[in-house]
Amino acid sequence: MTATDRSIELVNAAAQAAADRLAHDIIAYDVSDVLSITDAFLLASAPNDRQVKSIVDEIEERLQKELGAKPVRREGDRDARWILLDYVDIVVHVQHSEERVFYALERLWKDCPEIALPEDAVKTRGKAEEHAGATAAADADADRFADGELS
Repeated sequence: MTATDRSIELVNAAAQAAADRLAHDIIAYDVSDVLSITDAFLLASAPNDRQVKSIVDEIEERLQKELGAKPVRREGDRDARWILLDYVDIVVHVQHSEERVFYALERLWKDCPEIALPEDAVKTRGKAEEHAGATAAADADADRFADGELS
């Protein structure tokens, strides 16, 4: 069994919405052969809690407006470290970058086929590492400035 056309449509719309809100490392898996509860998982991440919420809000708004889809369940709002949107046909996971690395959902689903995503979403692959490197460099500069090395 493979993901339905409706599931693919939802995944692509959600992936584009996530990319538009600057999510990192967007990827989708067809899990229909191994799970009976859903067809696909969409994974995305962001470097901070505020952006996680923004991505989730954009996905919800876009799927409602363009496809008339509402999640049957939304979990994880309180901490905004990992928010799950359950649309029955698809499940969207938007994680803080640290949670994404720690839980490594890709490792669990790597044997499932990837779902082709819009180009904007594919371009987000590897952005988390770029962001982490830029953040580390900025933190190091801030430390040197605080120590009086930079002025």
